[in-house]
Amino acid sequence: MRYLFVFASLITLCAQAQTPALSGAPMIRQTYSKYDYRIPMRDGAKLFTSVYVPKDAASEDLKYPIMLSRTPYSVRPYGEDQYPASLGPSEFFSREKFIFVYQDVRGRYLSEGVYTPVRPYKPKKNGPSDIDESSDTFDTIDWLIKNVRNNTGKVGVWGISQPGFFSTSALLDAHPALVAVSPQAPVTDYYLGDDSYHNGAFMLAHRFNFYQGFKQREGDPAAPPSQAPTFNYGTPDGYDFFLSMGSLANADEKYFKHTQPFWLLNIEHTTYDETWQSRAIWKYLKAIKPAVMTVGGWFDTEDPQGPLRMFDFMEKNTPPPMNMLVMGPWTHGGFARGNGDRVGNVTFGSNTGLYYREHIEFPFFLFYLKGKGDGKFPKAYLFETGMNQWRRFDAWPPTGAKLKDLFLAEKGALAWDRPGAAAFDEYLADPNKPVPYIGHIAMAVRSDYMTEDQRFAASRPDVLVYKTAPLDHDVTVTGPISVDLKVSTTGTDSDFVVKVIDVYPPDYPDYTATPPAPGAAPANPNLVPANTIKMGGYQQLVRGEPFRGKFRKSFEKPVPFEPGVPDRITFRLPDVAHTFRQGHRIMIQVQSSWFPLTDRNPQKFMEIPKALSTDFVKATQRVYFGGGEGSRIQLLVME
Repeated sequence: MRYLFVFASLITLCAQAQTPALSGAPMIRQTYSKYDYRIPMRDGAKLFTSVYVPKDAASEDLKYPIMLSRTPYSVRPYGEDQYPASLGPSEFFSREKFIFVYQDVRGRYLSEGVYTPVRPYKPKKNGPSDIDESSDTFDTIDWLIKNVRNNTGKVGVWGISQPGFFSTSALLDAHPALVAVSPQAPVTDYYLGDDSYHNGAFMLAHRFNFYQGFKQREGDPAAPPSQAPTFNYGTPDGYDFFLSMGSLANADEKYFKHTQPFWLLNIEHTTYDETWQSRAIWKYLKAIKPAVMTVGGWFDTEDPQGPLRMFDFMEKNTPPPMNMLVMGPWTHGGFARGNGDRVGNVTFGSNTGLYYREHIEFPFFLFYLKGKGDGKFPKAYLFETGMNQWRRFDAWPPTGAKLKDLFLAEKGALAWDRPGAAAFDEYLADPNKPVPYIGHIAMAVRSDYMTEDQRFAASRPDVLVYKTAPLDHDVTVTGPISVDLKVSTTGTDSDFVVKVIDVYPPDYPDYTATPPAPGAAPANPNLVPANTIKMGGYQQLVRGEPFRGKFRKSFEKPVPFEPGVPDRITFRLPDVAHTFRQGHRIMIQVQSSWFPLTDRNPQKFMEIPKALSTDFVKATQRVYFGGGEGSRIQLLVME
């Protein structure tokens, strides 16, 4: 009988080996039971919520913590018989098993109420009708803890982009059951460096495209249509489309047809007024109680500043018990999907996205929600580009970094020592022939433009170029980059775009890109059909930002330039962790347009969305260098 039992066991094992493991929606369906609820908020509004509970939680002996994500982008698929292909932040979570909760935020899809973009936080609430996203999160968690069987009483929250904003909101007046939160690529201040405005310049192409599809709901709560309508640009060339559109005022008349209040919210508030200040959620992040892991990408085209500002503010204002910053070489949300081994033409030598999901994100929630692991997390867990390595820091910026100046100098030089004689370079800026932000044709904002080769711009007469000699040692820059320009213009307003660039040596080896999967778009249209990427002399954008000159004194109260009179523009570029390798050069480019990434400045002091075609005029821009007041950038360098 013993032999018969062994034989039968072998047959069973062989059958199991021949049966492929379930994955995707079938695996989720087999492992989890789905329940749909309409959870009441304190003001009576009911928010549609889908809850996925491990099937074995029916046993009283098995309890699970809750992972909650609140979103304005739909919790589809709708219906208790419909299952998604994945649950949680990554594939590791669904197999570990948690109770997963997804909620349509107030006013979106099947949830009641009215949606307000980046709803302002109310520190003081007067009665149950005074609500915000913080109170909605509190009420949701309170209901879940009391009504979903066999939960452990511990809750974690995560979300990317706008859901990152809702995750941040969860930190304010947090429910006692909320123990761990991860705002990822979070919207924290639409005006100060996130989606809508960068230093007063409007992020035109991205906002236009986004608001074509993201609109206020009309009528009663309803699921999204199976196929959303698409906007026909009529051309594959975004540069041509937006230039032909003319003034920003034309966008509403020609394309939005006065039906998109979210677009109008953006272009009717061009200064840092109460509309934007009331939505600056980062200003309230004091004495936070849950553990926090803030995540961002060095090459995020939408929210590059949010995670950095949020982490910095919390560190300076009674930080939470765990406050960790994670930054990697990713585009917007790129850490949550794909390998993360490259952005555009630049590769990183490893699968950084997979590493993050397995070795950083999953252990964070596993420790705080299930008590597994040692809980030894650094203050900052960052990927250093250039050297292509993960680094752990006890503080960010690192305490060992030293301030070093790089001075703009004559004949296009970038010098470590202050130049002697004062002088200037100049260029003619024509808003009717703006400098493009990429060197090839594309419609929407490309997610890989932040590593784009800048040689196309360096050859233009309306772009100033300054570069160091080839470096005789590695230069590792960590933290924000400060810009201090002495400029003048013959106009009364002008933009100044500053780009920090890593110039590769002429003999830098080419490499052969992995051929794209069938039907997939290549990283850069210029690579078709060849897969060999020429990297000799490549000018890799490391960091770049525009600055609208009329805001040089204040983002609340703009002031005009006095034509021809020198003035100063000072601002910070978002942080980097990048090593300029020995033999490379550091380059700075200065220009007055970056189109259609940002809107055009008519170079007249005025409300730009009201500009007529005749208001867009040429201006001569001067950038002064040398002497005691010359232009410079300031780096934090690890020595």
